[in-house]
Amino acid sequence: MTVFGRFDMKRALVFPGQGSQVVGMGQALAGAFAEAREVFEEVDGALSQNLTKLMWEGPADDLKLTENAQPALMAVSMAVIRVLDKQGKFHLPAAASFVAGHSLGEYSALCAAGSFTLSDTARLLKKRGLAMQQAVPVGLGTMAALIGVDLPVAKEIAAAAAAQIGGGEVCTAANDNAPGQVVISGHTAAVDRAIAIAAERGFKRSVKLPVSAPFHCSLMKPAADVMRGALGEVEIKAPSVPLVANVTAQAVTDPAEIRELLVDQVTGAVRWRECVLFMKEQGVAQMVECGAGSVLTGMAKRIDKEIMGVALSTPEDIEAFLKTQG
Repeated sequence: MTVFGRFDMKRALVFPGQGSQVVGMGQALAGAFAEAREVFEEVDGALSQNLTKLMWEGPADDLKLTENAQPALMAVSMAVIRVLDKQGKFHLPAAASFVAGHSLGEYSALCAAGSFTLSDTARLLKKRGLAMQQAVPVGLGTMAALIGVDLPVAKEIAAAAAAQIGGGEVCTAANDNAPGQVVISGHTAAVDRAIAIAAERGFKRSVKLPVSAPFHCSLMKPAADVMRGALGEVEIKAPSVPLVANVTAQAVTDPAEIRELLVDQVTGAVRWRECVLFMKEQGVAQMVECGAGSVLTGMAKRIDKEIMGVALSTPEDIEAFLKTQG
């Protein structure tokens, strides 16, 4: 693994994951910038689907389907990147030292860094979304955020929940998002038991997530197998700047290693808190969130108050940001 100097890395580009989608996202970008329109047209063409119409007009229930939300969120992220590149001459690798993304956002990060083409990324995420949805029958699995619970305690609670009723069910920490916000995933009954155990331990606020499958746990093994095959069929180039990988919270540039990490990511935990801390340790002072919403910007502030975060999702966001770049 390459060792990166502590103080030579100043900015990272980060990319949101599922849950940030909203009807209308990207529409203002397309209205303001031809470069953004080109991204949406290319994604629609790659998928042979009018995904753009769904993004802008809904219905929301169709947009939040995993198979649609994943490529749609990537498209908005890449529209932002394309506008930054063309309008502001904000080019990787000069503009940033790392890229990172939360779950599906890791594909957006790799696309931004030139590892995947835009069309390949769209098709991979469509396939990933379908495979993740089909891996577990609807209702069998779920996810929940344990609020106020840090990772070691969340792991204990999940293990205790999984061990009950004969130990035949899955319940595990899936996303370590920020201090006091860990998401668990697994069989619905086991997740419900974990929520009850958390309440017994004094953690009264847990939130079931509006997802249709238990992502980032061993129940996703069928989807991981699908992605191993899909990733084996596309070219992965070395990224122009290192990727900080979800499952290791370390920097990686080797295409073969990236391919394996993307497979592992389907069943593995998203170690986002550690990813952010790793980048901070390398000297990153600013994280620029490219895409829908500002979830990662909010998480960064909770993880380390010294990190400056900025979220770019609208024309106004981009124009204001580029003015600060001289």
